Amino acid sequence: MSGTFETYETAWCPGCGNFSILKCVQTALNEIGKDPKDILMVGGIGQAAKLPQYISANAFCGLHGRALPAAAAAKMANTNLTVIVDTGDGDSYGEGGNHFIHNIRRNVDITHFTHDNQVYGLTKGQASPTSMAGMVTGVQVFGNINEPLNPVLMAIAAGAGFVARGFTGNLEQLISLMKQAIEYKGYALVDILQPCVSFNKLNTFAWYKERVYALNDSYDPKDKMAAMQKAMEFGGRIPTGLLYLEEKETFHAKNPVLKNGEPLAGRRRDLKTVEKLAAELV
Repeated sequence: MSGTFETYETAWCPGCGNFSILKCVQTALNEIGKDPKDILMVGGIGQAAKLPQYISANAFCGLHGRALPAAAAAKMANTNLTVIVDTGDGDSYGEGGNHFIHNIRRNVDITHFTHDNQVYGLTKGQASPTSMAGMVTGVQVFGNINEPLNPVLMAIAAGAGFVARGFTGNLEQLISLMKQAIEYKGYALVDILQPCVSFNKLNTFAWYKERVYALNDSYDPKDKMAAMQKAMEFGGRIPTGLLYLEEKETFHAKNPVLKNGEPLAGRRRDLKTVEKLAAELV
């Protein structure tokens, strides 16, 4: 049925923030009236990356850290698809760090939801790129010695046009951010703070609730310097909401082969030319 998305039984730990994110994705897609056949959910490897398997849309689950290139390729091939990457902080910013940076540069029209629980939740809770310095894990028994990556600051500095931070304790705001990100023309990042009840005993739901606050209407997301200042605010106070917004020319609009709007997947192919080119490579 058009505009109706269903969810399925999951393998997540009870109390995981992934449940709230799945519910928000389902609600956002239903509210914007998308059809499941027109949605491609893309994940890599990890607990968060399982989400595309738990919702009634097209799904592609790739290698660790390789969700973004697969998503970008799918959008290049078929512009009629709404492509959403839904995966974790390790997959997005660790193994997928280079793809994260360079998809911002290309500005392919895809949406990127990152479940940011500050650990590798599938592989027993070692420190991830966003883990706080000093955080003790089963691997970092003396505390994490690395400085945490700030993904929203990096995205703004690298030139992303839509950068937001959400929290699984504010579902109404998170659904709104997801809808805005899906409808944005270009690469859109929503970094979603969530607890990992099994492995992260520092950044608990209560820890976030004491610190997280929603940006109000007086905040201007089009002010880049203000956005970078807010992006650096993490610790005692953590702002959530749309941090930065800028209209930017998309990859398709700049590419001479793609800018006419006709999906590559539907174009006529001259097999003789393809065979000739293939033969030259032998």
